[in-house]
Amino acid sequence: MTIKIQEIHDQKVAMIDSPDLVIRDEQQALNLMADASSLGARAIILPAENLCSEFFDLKTGVAGSILQKFSNYQVKLAIIGIFDHYQSQSLAAFIRESNRGNLIFFVPDLETAKQYLFAKSR
Repeated sequence: MTIKIQEIHDQKVAMIDSPDLVIRDEQQALNLMADASSLGARAIILPAENLCSEFFDLKTGVAGSILQKFSNYQVKLAIIGIFDHYQSQSLAAFIRESNRGNLIFFVPDLETAKQYLFAKSR
């Protein structure tokens, strides 16, 4: 796994750049957080392609269990991708609610991820 650390607004952010990484469960999410934390990062930017397809099917519970770990450990997460092609209204509502919070965000690009992760108030 390749983790690039970038400083944004005087905070270290772990940017995941590993096409072969697929997070499928909470243990893999914990491992990712631990790796990022060991490099001094308390925020992670992750491409949607690094999440298993079950993550985006809320009935599986995968998203809930993975994102609960980020919430428990107060690690900010920005997931970069295009989410319009998912037909699930519950997923769309989940994404809207996440983006209203201050910890987990679903965004279309890197610049938007930076804005959400470090906005003083939105």
